Amino acid sequence: MILSVYAEQVKQPMRNSDDRYWQAVMGRDCTFDGIFVYAVRSTGVYCRPSCPSRRPRREQVVFYPEPKAAEEDGFRPCRRCGTRSAAENAQVKLIAGALTVLQADSDPSTLASLDQRLQVSPDRLSRGFKRLTGVTPRQYREAQQLTRLKTSLRTSENVAAAVYDAGFGSSRAVYERAASQLGMTPGAYRRGGRGMRIGYTIVDSALGRLLIAATERGICSVCLGDSDQPLEKTLREEYPLAAIARDSKGLEAHVRHIREHLAGRAPTLDLPVDVQATAFQWKVWQALRDIPYGETRSYSEIARAIGRPRAVRAVGHACATNRVAVVIPCHRAVRQDGSLGGYRWGLERKQVLLDGERKKTR
Repeated sequence: MILSVYAEQVKQPMRNSDDRYWQAVMGRDCTFDGIFVYAVRSTGVYCRPSCPSRRPRREQVVFYPEPKAAEEDGFRPCRRCGTRSAAENAQVKLIAGALTVLQADSDPSTLASLDQRLQVSPDRLSRGFKRLTGVTPRQYREAQQLTRLKTSLRTSENVAAAVYDAGFGSSRAVYERAASQLGMTPGAYRRGGRGMRIGYTIVDSALGRLLIAATERGICSVCLGDSDQPLEKTLREEYPLAAIARDSKGLEAHVRHIREHLAGRAPTLDLPVDVQATAFQWKVWQALRDIPYGETRSYSEIARAIGRPRAVRAVGHACATNRVAVVIPCHRAVRQDGSLGGYRWGLERKQVLLDGERKKTR
């Protein structure tokens, strides 16, 4: 996998009714080669848009962003058009080289000169990088910096040293983004959450044991499981030095709202949340909250809803990193063909959630 941080992301087919891609197939448009492939259900083969073979019927065609996604759904490459072409392999090699440079050099100037170092145009680099990873080089660098910052904050002598070690030019930008990306100030994170007060409770639910945790700003964790110990461990690992204590009474209102929601008596669950997230994750999570109760959306539909139609895998990753199950309804994200896809808390729980919502809606 080119980008290990996205290894668990779900690879989805593109929307079957996308006229733009279908027109490219009908016109054998070679400018779309490398942008997508199309698979034919009746033959089990996938091709690039410019393939000279006879055009299939529209209802037999499924679009995929890359050959690997088609192969994971059981399709095999077309021998006639050579889908895994030298040009595509060259692009993969180019992006792999870009990742190697970004991972090895944290200097802020590296990003600005990346296209020159790889001897490629900025537009080609940006398009190829985003197609293969779901994010732009800048977004990848920002995520990389945040990861380094979180590690450095736990080991450096002071916040300033951690900020510069992570590759940030100043501490101002870090503090401005701290609320959305760290869930707290860098100083508090460096102390492992020391000074923070997190209350939690664990109750029974139709989905098994349910952990709900919150800070004074909102819910920071909703976990599902079979026993209490793993749920408590997950909460404490993120903030090892925070003041974490059971607070069943203080969380009564949150527990009541979530239970009523699960029972179908409160379809709208509008609770405040206090979680770590990037700007992209927030966009995905807000799109998930906009999905009507009892309905689902495919990962590609969510990507289009946030204005990032090619970031399907990144959308899958954002769903997988959701820490507040049910409150942010990532269970409503499914595969293009309607199958469940993945779910952090188990596919059986995802099916129960969806069945329950559909039943209440009917």
